[in-house]
Amino acid sequence: MDRRHLLQQIGGGFGALALQHLINRDSKAEEKVQLDDGLHHPAKVRRVIQLFMTGGASPMDTFDYKPELDRLHGQNLGPAEKPEGFTAMPGAIMKSPFKFKQHGQSGRWVSEVFPHQAKWVDDMAFLMAMASKTNVHGPGTYMMNTGFLLPGFPCLGAWTSYALGSITDDLPSFVVLPDAKGLPYNQRGPFSAGFLPAVHQGTVIEANSSHRVPDLFPSETYSFASPKTDRAGLELLAKINQRHLSERARDTDLEARIQSYELAAKMQLSAPEAFDLSRETTTTHQAYGLDKPVTEDFGKRCLLARRLCERGTRFVQVWSGPQGATENWDNHGSIPKELPPIAASVDQPIAALIEDLKSRGLFEDTLLIWTTEFGRTPFAQGGEGRDHNGGAFVTWMAGAGIKAGTAYGQSDPWGYKTAEGTTYCYDLHATILHLMGIDHERLTFRQNGIDRRLTDVHGHVVHEILN
Repeated sequence: MDRRHLLQQIGGGFGALALQHLINRDSKAEEKVQLDDGLHHPAKVRRVIQLFMTGGASPMDTFDYKPELDRLHGQNLGPAEKPEGFTAMPGAIMKSPFKFKQHGQSGRWVSEVFPHQAKWVDDMAFLMAMASKTNVHGPGTYMMNTGFLLPGFPCLGAWTSYALGSITDDLPSFVVLPDAKGLPYNQRGPFSAGFLPAVHQGTVIEANSSHRVPDLFPSETYSFASPKTDRAGLELLAKINQRHLSERARDTDLEARIQSYELAAKMQLSAPEAFDLSRETTTTHQAYGLDKPVTEDFGKRCLLARRLCERGTRFVQVWSGPQGATENWDNHGSIPKELPPIAASVDQPIAALIEDLKSRGLFEDTLLIWTTEFGRTPFAQGGEGRDHNGGAFVTWMAGAGIKAGTAYGQSDPWGYKTAEGTTYCYDLHATILHLMGIDHERLTFRQNGIDRRLTDVHGHVVHEILN
């Protein structure tokens, strides 16, 4: 019998005293989490916003300036055989079709496709030698989110929810804002709780829908579903579920379902205000690009991410691009034609998010992450496209605990492989957890006789980019 059901059965007397003790204990534990905001050491980060570019953003056309490609342009210097995961034979070396310029006091090189983000490079720390173990989208997306190439493992957001719990009771701890055009590779797999209790999986919010949380309120077509009958139905359902759970204590899906009903009841009060972007000023809307078709979707989700974090959501993921060969960062056909539109859709909103977080004081305890599943080849594909490449790509971080205006690692002169300071997802995850007050080697969950970790048996904290 679970604790909640037991206390309901034994009622008053010692049961009431025990219940009060547990409530006090839980409230103190929650207060401790909020004050220390970490498990193993004092944390610098309270909340995280992760911006994920689906498809493999090209490093040598965005943040990794490679003048050597200009000199070698047109020469056939690539592999003689097609590497695993490539979709075609490598072509000739291809220079970037975009101009690069140095920005800020740090002198960081940024492509002309990111004019807005370029203004904030002195607030960022770059991991210039990220690498993946795969050249395939599905496994690569899993790896960057869960630390494993295969499905079934918890993602970073789920691990943070499991480790630290919720900051607030009336909003989800982990929220996912997918692209309006569709879900990323592996559908909902990249924001799964895996073998962790199901309550820690990402809550998907459809930012462009009039009903952002499906079925949160009764449909207007059912006149009998009044607030009173809604409460009565939920109370009956809770009793049935509790009775069922008492006989199946290990069923985390059922416990998660019960908690989701409880959270939904609270969200009926909190969600309308949190999701109401009309409460923001016209100036804010324009800053995020909500007045332009190109930036409206991503800008809306960046603004919503800020509002959710401001109100107590611990981890928010914002995805750019759906799975597939078009309308994302998977630029096989033409880098000059395909990259600028997707880059333009995120550039202004990201810059606005940084400025907004800073102006509201949220930068002091919020971590902002920009990443992708892998990079692209320095070789042409089909004339002017680029193929998949797990050998080298770029991630940047900004906000709490970050040594602004710095960079760690570098790729080779072509941007094909990492040259020094190689970092994998394990190192990125270890660093993020460290900032949240968590030792990645001590955060474990026993599954099938194995003490599982987000970082598996790998990972080190990249102290070079931390304050």
